[in-house]
Amino acid sequence: MQRKLYTCGRERPLVAIHRQNGFANPVPSRVLPSLMFNKHGSYTAFVKITERFKDAEGIVINTFEELETYALSCFVNGQNPPIYPVGAVIHPDSLPHPELEQLQRDRIMKWLDNQPESSVVFLCFGSHGCHGPPQVKEIALGLEQSGQRFLWSLRMPETPLNDAAGAVHYKNPEKMLPEGFLERIQERGMICRWAPQVDVLGHKAVGGFVSHCGWNSILESLWHGVPIVTWPIYAEQQLNAYIMKEVGLAVELRLDYRGGTSDIVKAEEIEEGVRQVMDAGSEVRKKVKEMAEMARKAVMNGGSSFNSIGRFIEDMIANT
Repeated sequence: MQRKLYTCGRERPLVAIHRQNGFANPVPSRVLPSLMFNKHGSYTAFVKITERFKDAEGIVINTFEELETYALSCFVNGQNPPIYPVGAVIHPDSLPHPELEQLQRDRIMKWLDNQPESSVVFLCFGSHGCHGPPQVKEIALGLEQSGQRFLWSLRMPETPLNDAAGAVHYKNPEKMLPEGFLERIQERGMICRWAPQVDVLGHKAVGGFVSHCGWNSILESLWHGVPIVTWPIYAEQQLNAYIMKEVGLAVELRLDYRGGTSDIVKAEEIEEGVRQVMDAGSEVRKKVKEMAEMARKAVMNGGSSFNSIGRFIEDMIANT
């Protein structure tokens, strides 16, 4: 009986880039996924799932050898199924938003067209990432104090907060902003409910990305050579952020922030993170640009991921 081939979209890197060990230092427990500490079976289930990987004929992963050299090499020991790194697999265009009219999207891109090259920091926290009123105010103050141009995707919770003020903010997110903020930043900032992330990251005006560090967002930012400021919220994002910071591909804002808590990232921290990521001469920016070139070469004819896909096809045919 043929064993199944497992695919894994991979929401976290294991280690290593630039042929360095990503876990060179002990990993602090504070950046591990919350399920690792769940007393009601989540950790046990996670371990059992990973144990089943050895039952597969192969594992397809959305990464590339140049990004995770050491991690991938650890699997080549004769005890594990073959690993097929086929990334970076990203959607070439931003997925349409059902409530976003083309006119609104064009407005965002037109605004970027009018900004200098690498002058805009983009803030986006994923499909479900959002912040409460106190944190929104701190973000606004931090952006204003940084003096940088910015595009901020200010998302609202899927349901209003369970109080009168929450209902008002849900319908009018601008009420969460400091008084007079929109007037003061109108020449250098834009706030939107949703932004076409891939298109924005690929725009020449964007020079930095404040991100929740989801794996897809990391790959998209690396593909376009845009350095990240780490602001994880949930799931495995804290570990993603830790690895990107450890290997020099991100500026640390927070590594252990978790949504749904009372923890507030202060305006001064946000200001400093934005200033660092927008530093044109930073080592992080240099490394990210180098990794962008590697990512593109990996999927070209003869590249590491191109060849890995070829091996995958050959093995599938052989096992048919």
